[in-house]
Amino acid sequence: MKSFKETKIIGIDHGYGNMKTANHCFKTGISTYGSEPLFTADMLTFNGKYYLIGEGHKEFAPDKVKDEDYYVLTLAAIAKELRVENLTEAHVVISAGLPLTWTSGQKAEFKAYLMKNTEVKFTYKKVDYHLYIDDVRIYPQGYAAIASFATTLKGVNLIADIGNGTMNVLYMINGKPQQGKMFTEKFGTYQCTLSIREAFMQKTQREINDAIIDEVLITGTANIAPADLKIIKGIAAEYVKDIFRRLRDHGYDENTMTLYATGGGGCLIKNFSKVNPDRVKFVDDICAAAKGYEYLAEAQMKSEAKL
Repeated sequence: MKSFKETKIIGIDHGYGNMKTANHCFKTGISTYGSEPLFTADMLTFNGKYYLIGEGHKEFAPDKVKDEDYYVLTLAAIAKELRVENLTEAHVVISAGLPLTWTSGQKAEFKAYLMKNTEVKFTYKKVDYHLYIDDVRIYPQGYAAIASFATTLKGVNLIADIGNGTMNVLYMINGKPQQGKMFTEKFGTYQCTLSIREAFMQKTQREINDAIIDEVLITGTANIAPADLKIIKGIAAEYVKDIFRRLRDHGYDENTMTLYATGGGGCLIKNFSKVNPDRVKFVDDICAAAKGYEYLAEAQMKSEAKL
């Protein structure tokens, strides 16, 4: 969270797998109840409804404004950031992002969705919050994660932001993004999870919990039978090969370009492939995009203030 005059700038990365802010990461899961549920540790109440944050898994949907879920998750994300500074009331500018090639088409709609209540009151974890949403600023995914050092990049660089739902690819030449060389594919890490589930069932006639799959993808291992681990690692390695096949389809050349991998897919590349560390760099901070949105919003607001 950044401060500009009397306003708090809060960057939020509305991922399909995880919601991220500058200081927090939590699952993009939400369950709605008409009455207070039994377990209330992560409960948010708003407009007479009860929401358990982080419960379940929200399926991939290109249109994030089709229901209230991402709006309520946004309120939870803001509350988590305000809690860092012991605030319960604030004027807020939300800085968020959309997949590269979807930004121009969905920007206005997503902004209107997040700004539909310019004043909003809710309760999260038994603490009352009162927000004034002064503005919403939308930026392209992928670029945000490297925005703070983008101008230092020399030569041809390829930014691959591989999230849970999508893979965003952006070319940078001497620190400048190339408008005509950006791509968005529905090839996020959840596709790898689905492939592992299917292969595991075919080979063992057993189901495997997603939590185990996630542990292997993030760390490279888990405390499970070696034969089961081999199945998961094999499918993950194939997924990574497919990442590079798709990057080459978009013109990637490992001999002349530097690849910057960000998002959850970076973990998979690191854990399940061998790459040249001089040519492949990793943005390991899972909150990098959210921090980048804040960086871009603050710079833009300071520039506007000088006019």
